[in-house]
Amino acid sequence: MPNVAQILKLKLDDPLAARRVADQPVLTIDAGASVFEAVKMMSQYRIGALIVTEGSEKKIAGIITERDYARKIVLMDRSSKSTPVSEIMTKQVLHVRMADTAEACMALMTEHRMRHLPVVDNGKLVGMVSIGDLVKTIISEQQFTIQQLEHYISGVHT
Repeated sequence: MPNVAQILKLKLDDPLAARRVADQPVLTIDAGASVFEAVKMMSQYRIGALIVTEGSEKKIAGIITERDYARKIVLMDRSSKSTPVSEIMTKQVLHVRMADTAEACMALMTEHRMRHLPVVDNGKLVGMVSIGDLVKTIISEQQFTIQQLEHYISGVHT
């Protein structure tokens, strides 16, 4: 089973993700920014969540997702332009490490009903994995295994 470091490396094969990583490895937004700014940024980069930071050290303060926007702005008829991210973000952020497996990430996501996990290495934010990243990686790994089994059965060895 691949680990988080391998999953982040595979994301570089995606042209949109590679361009984003070249600009800034992890997209973040300040806790005082408006929800409108956060949603605009998520739309621009075609992502579903942003890490929320605060202070000059850019300490992780939370995470804001499309789901937060839908439930806490749209359904409550609030203004995204006048509401700061800090009012709707999820404050207790679970994270994973580079050595964690895709299976461990999926278990954590399933248990806590979440779709995005920040990746922290030596106390530093280094990336984010989504449920889509995990599914793509696992499907790719399964396809490789199937090919190897087909080659073995047919007598073709690589």
